[in-house]
This record gives sequence, C-alpha cells and structure tokens, in this order.
Amino acid sequence: MTDVVVTGLGATTPLGGDVPTTWEAALAGRSGVRTLDNDWAEVYDIPVTFAGQLVVQPSEVLSRPETKRMDPSAQMAIVATREAWADAGSPDVDPERLGAVVSSGIGGVWTLLNGWDTMKEKGAKRILPLSVPMLMPNSPAAYVSLELTARAGAHAPVSACASGAEAIGAAYEMIQSGRADIVVAGGTEAAIHPLPISAFAAMQALSKRNDDPQGASRPYDTTRDGFVMGEGSGIVVLESAEHAAARGARVYGRVLGLGMTADAHHIAAPDPEGAGQTRAMRLALERAGVTAADIVHVNAHATSTPVGDMIEARGIRGVLGSDADGVLLSATKSMTGHLLGGAGALESVFTIKALQDRVAPPTINVTSPDPELEVDLVRDTPRALPADGQLAAINNSFGFGGHNVALVFGSA
Repeated sequence: MTDVVVTGLGATTPLGGDVPTTWEAALAGRSGVRTLDNDWAEVYDIPVTFAGQLVVQPSEVLSRPETKRMDPSAQMAIVATREAWADAGSPDVDPERLGAVVSSGIGGVWTLLNGWDTMKEKGAKRILPLSVPMLMPNSPAAYVSLELTARAGAHAPVSACASGAEAIGAAYEMIQSGRADIVVAGGTEAAIHPLPISAFAAMQALSKRNDDPQGASRPYDTTRDGFVMGEGSGIVVLESAEHAAARGARVYGRVLGLGMTADAHHIAAPDPEGAGQTRAMRLALERAGVTAADIVHVNAHATSTPVGDMIEARGIRGVLGSDADGVLLSATKSMTGHLLGGAGALESVFTIKALQDRVAPPTINVTSPDPELEVDLVRDTPRALPADGQLAAINNSFGFGGHNVALVFGSA
C-alpha cells in the first residue's frame, strides 16, 4: 500500500489569513467570532447577529479580475491553495499525475442568491454570464485544478459538514490507488449570508448568544446552545511518500487511515447511539494499522450543539476504551466557529500541526463541562503531547444527512 504524506498546508480563517497566524491564534485560545457589521438583523429580523468571519478578505489577496469571476467560496479556496502549494515547494509534477479534491457543503450561495436579487430588481439581461460556473459546488475544485493544471482528476464530494474531511479522504485514496502522485485537497465555505443564517436559526441549530459572540461556541459545556457560523478554507498537499522523498520535500505528517460511514437515520439529526460515527473511527484505525493505544489526540467535530457533542464524546470513549484516559481532546470550533464544508479540512490542518508541534490546541468557553464527558478535554491553554516516538491522532467530521468521516494522521 502506498504511503501518503502531507507536504503543504494552507488556510484562510476567522483566526488568520494563513496557517502560521491561524495556528498561533488557536494556540493562544483566541476567538474569531464577532458581531456582524451589517443591518441584516434589522432588515430581515434575523435572530443571530454574529459569526466567525475571515480576518483577511480574499479581495486583499487576489486580483480584481479573479474576485469578479469567482464566488467567495472559490476565492477562499484559491487563497489557501496558493499558500499550500508554495509551502510544499511548488513541486514540479506531471499534470496528469496531479489531482485536486476540494469540497464545499453549500457551494456558491452568494452568487446564487445575489443573482436572484439582480434578476428580480433589474431583469434577466443583468445576470452575470459566469453565474453558473460561479455557483456550482464543484467550482472551487475546478478553479484549483485550473490554477495548478491538475489533470489527474478534479473532484468535489459534497457531504455537508463532513465535506472537507471527505475531500482529504478521497485524495488519500487517489494516491493509494495510483491515480496521482500529488493531490491538493480540502474544503471551503462562504455561507455567512442572511438566508443560510436564517435557515440554520430556524432549525434551532445556531447559538443565539448575541450579547456574547466570542463565548457563544462552547463545546461540551452544559450551557451550550448551538453552533456558530464560520467561513474560510483549509487545504493540504498530499503526496506519495516515494514522490516526496525523491524531491526532498519537507513532510509535516502522514495520512494513515480513513473511515467513512452513513447513519441512514435522519436527514439532519445524528443517530442517537452514534453507531455510524463509532464505526467510522474503528474503520479508520483498522485501515491505519494502529490501535487505540497509539492515539494521543482527537480533534473532535464538536459543534457546540446540545445533542451532538455528547454522542460523539461517548463514541470516542467507546472506540478508545480505557486508552481514552491518555488522549487529549480538542474542539477547535470553539475558536473558529463552524466552517461547514471547510471545517473538516481546517481541523485536519490543526491535527497535523498538533502532531508536528506535539501540542494539543485548547477548547475555549468551557466553564461548566458536561458531567458525562469521559475524555480529557484540553481547556483554555494548550497541552503537550508526548515528546518522543511516533504519534497518531484522529480528526472527526460529521454532516447533515448522516455522513461520518474519521481521518487518522501520524507524525512525520
């Protein structure tokens, strides 16, 4: 079986405009959530007035022609891709051996809804000619493929909030199957728009702590009341170990295993027993060839919803058993908010950095931990991972529709 390594990282997030600033802010326990600077609440009577917005807007990085022809979701993906590709050393690779797998849970929602507003107000002749390429959910993957001339395949698996992790899993399998030597993979989302916010709020999925935005995302806290919308992109460069070694590439870590399952339970609610989540973690460990005793860290999906957090926590405990006592659990959405289709990708970047730096990032805003939590939660300040030996960690991502993805990463 082909070994797959990580040779490049890129991100643009509510914590920073790149990986170094994002990771620094995460280790410092900063929140990227703030009150929205707009009149949506007054105009549309929206009950939620805050979100995790980007620190650096794509317009500050990309040229004006680029921003005009791409939806914000694709813009974010390109910003993160350029960082990741440069970070990997801009490798010289046969385009037919280079792939792109970039997901979005919702797609070009700004393009779609703004286009509809334009049509209602000004007529069909004012619709942008590039509207369809901009709004389609595979647009970020296509633009990344164009950016890098990646011809081995350009894919966009869509699985709601598991999309970014599934993209990395698909890239891992592309390399293992021999289809590509390098695959640029991850997720992106730009859905901080009145309609998605209103729709999630109508589902009772969002926190309504308008008076305390930075404290609103509080995974595992007894007072948690919903997730916080976030936006951004996380991108990784995956490469066969052989190809990376041949070009002397720096290696951040390894992708060891992938587990994917479906609940087939409900269109939005998770299986209350967490059977699909548990099975995904077990499959990932099995495929990685590691045991529960090898796992030192878990970056949890942990969105801060009253029901979902503890279903996952019980699943982690069930999979790891007594070995869970030595595992450090982090819930980084407490700082970034929930990036939806970009979440699993950004949290994969966090997991890889945790293994590289041998430190688990904190979970903030947990003042009253759920008494049923039986995994060691890293609260407020980072905690050291073992200093010696090979380390392994799990990143969990779950999405509406019952999508479950678990990725196992290893240290370099």
